[in-house]
Amino acid sequence: MESPDQPTLFRRVRALLRDQEGEGISPAPGPKPMGEERLRVTLDRSESGAPAAGHAVRDLFSTDEIFQRLVATADEEFVRSDRLLFLSGLAAGLSIGLSFVARAAITAETGSAILGNLLYPAGFLLIVLGRYQLFTENTLTPVTLVLTRIASVPKLLHLWAVVLTANVAGAALAAMAFAWTPLFDPDTAEIARGFAAHGLEFSSSALFWKGLMAGWIVASMVWLNHAARETTARLLIVMVLMTLIPSADLFHCIIGSCEALYLVFQGAAPLGEAARFFGAVVLGNTVGGVLLVGILNFAQTRRQRFPDRDCDDLALTWREFMFGQGAGRPRVASTNGESATGVEVASESESLLDQPVMGTEDAEVSDETIEEPPPAG
Repeated sequence: MESPDQPTLFRRVRALLRDQEGEGISPAPGPKPMGEERLRVTLDRSESGAPAAGHAVRDLFSTDEIFQRLVATADEEFVRSDRLLFLSGLAAGLSIGLSFVARAAITAETGSAILGNLLYPAGFLLIVLGRYQLFTENTLTPVTLVLTRIASVPKLLHLWAVVLTANVAGAALAAMAFAWTPLFDPDTAEIARGFAAHGLEFSSSALFWKGLMAGWIVASMVWLNHAARETTARLLIVMVLMTLIPSADLFHCIIGSCEALYLVFQGAAPLGEAARFFGAVVLGNTVGGVLLVGILNFAQTRRQRFPDRDCDDLALTWREFMFGQGAGRPRVASTNGESATGVEVASESESLLDQPVMGTEDAEVSDETIEEPPPAG
């Protein structure tokens, strides 16, 4: 589903305002006239149906509305091809190396671990604002469609596998560059080795629990980013929450893999030890993101999570949900006039939620409305 460009939206708004003027509508208090209601619907909802403004308070979303915005993001991720997912994940893995570099360089330059930790979110800023695919973010957004049985469990695991593989590949390339080139000066290299060796000192159980807390923080960041309306607010959310991970001595699986592989490429640690570290942390990150945030936040939303769509027409059967590779599709009319539900894998141009939004006929602006009125006289 393609979003209209900005000029198109402006044309719709101008047309609606012109309708109001032509009908003699004034801003007097009382029930909103039809033209004003149509204008509000056009501005307050995106083309996907996700709210662009809160219902009760325009700049404050309810839990249900945040969930709907998350679903729109998840829908966009599910309909991407594996090639696009992998390339985006690769970019995220490379970008996350910036956190490793920034933290090590600032700590070496200033001698202050606190100042170094403040630069830990650098890679996350690139990923969040650049809309790259990071595995720990994907533990929350796609799960929303799985919890509502619109996407199947195998489809979610496939998406996770593609993104995680790409993230680790990007982190490995970054670690190789750090280890085999003179990018780090001796002081920075020593600090970087200390960061990496510190993580390998913990037992697998300790790494799991530290990873669980870090996964909860990252997934909470994703939830709050969908609650925010401004880029400045999202920047502050990333900076504050991601600084907690190194400050609390927690571990993120992708940054941690970059650090561990840095030691492996330098010959200072065996690959098996790096794999043990990665396995424990990625499991903890996943549990923290899915259980503590995904399911708990999902439980706060009401039964009617898609107010403009019929969830029964989108939901998969339990067999399809557990074992299928498909995604829920809206019920369509068959050739004999009967209702039928098809299950198929959406292409990049489709949407798992691509169902006519109910009750928005009045909000549509026709081509005739957009045309300029003939000159008077």
